[in-house]
Amino acid sequence: MFLKYFKKIFLISFIFTSCASRYSTNTASVQDFILDSYKISEGKYAILEMEGLKFDELNQSLLKEKEDVIEEKDVLNIEIDHPTRLDLINILRSISHSNGFEVIDDKIYIPNLDSIEVANLTLQEAKEKIKKRFLKEIKNIEVFVSYKKKRVKTVQVAGLVSNVIPIDQKTRLFDVLSKVNIQAANLFKSYIVRKNNFLAVDFYKLLKLGDMSQNIVMENEDKIYIAASSSSKVMIMGEVARQCAIDIPDGSISLKQALAEVGGLLPSANKSYIQIFRTNVKNPKIYLLDWQHIAELPNRALLLMADDIVYVSMSPITQWNRFVTQILPSISLMDSAFRGFKNFGIIIDGQ
Repeated sequence: MFLKYFKKIFLISFIFTSCASRYSTNTASVQDFILDSYKISEGKYAILEMEGLKFDELNQSLLKEKEDVIEEKDVLNIEIDHPTRLDLINILRSISHSNGFEVIDDKIYIPNLDSIEVANLTLQEAKEKIKKRFLKEIKNIEVFVSYKKKRVKTVQVAGLVSNVIPIDQKTRLFDVLSKVNIQAANLFKSYIVRKNNFLAVDFYKLLKLGDMSQNIVMENEDKIYIAASSSSKVMIMGEVARQCAIDIPDGSISLKQALAEVGGLLPSANKSYIQIFRTNVKNPKIYLLDWQHIAELPNRALLLMADDIVYVSMSPITQWNRFVTQILPSISLMDSAFRGFKNFGIIIDGQ
């Protein structure tokens, strides 16, 4: 008798506990999820801000093309024209045709003149400066300056692809990216390092939305890191057809699309209890959504970001059925043991 009552009490207790509401008081509302989704849709800067990462927004000066100026290690051709100084004409022409005039310590050295600083000058500015120096000694002289050899400038591409791309003062980010294969790239996680500083360029806006405010002018020795598509994921767990991690190369994905990629919800799912765990932000949250929200809201209001975890709970009846499946063997074992002990006279029925 004792075991019969024990089994009844035990099962009734589990029915109530398994069917009891598990709603946490620490959950955020669907309105919070919608507001955060619209913030995510603003792009890379908004997401980085949510994650608590400090960064400087792109300065408009980064979009301006640089003037072509003379730099260290550049080599110049310098020639003159004068009605009588054929000797000087031939000397300068000979030097230009052989080694040229190399910029060393920002200066060039010209016969019959002192060293002249030409670094960071345009060719026209250098020409005027050299001519002015010549005119102190020789009248009616004309000076011609051109590049014999320009120092090669490059940017380094690393990560998913590896390459070194030559650039000039007009080369922009889009020009560089068009020369490498980044079809499988994670545009959100890709970035640029300039002189050890992180530039928060939004590759997605540039390449997918055509936002030219992200198309900065490249500088010598810039480093472009191209992340692999698998570097950002969201995890889908619980009562779905296929539990797995999904790549999100663009920085976000709609909840609808994520659920579709895993085959949708199982019949055993509790459609009124879909949780999103967001821990990779300054203020971690657990959102609680109903299937009706997912069905009715637009994709832009249902955005997931990197490292989110979506958990679809099972329905109460499914929980109970699974519990019964797991506990019945133990109850049967206990009942068999009880009967065995009774047969041996160890346990005496109270009836």
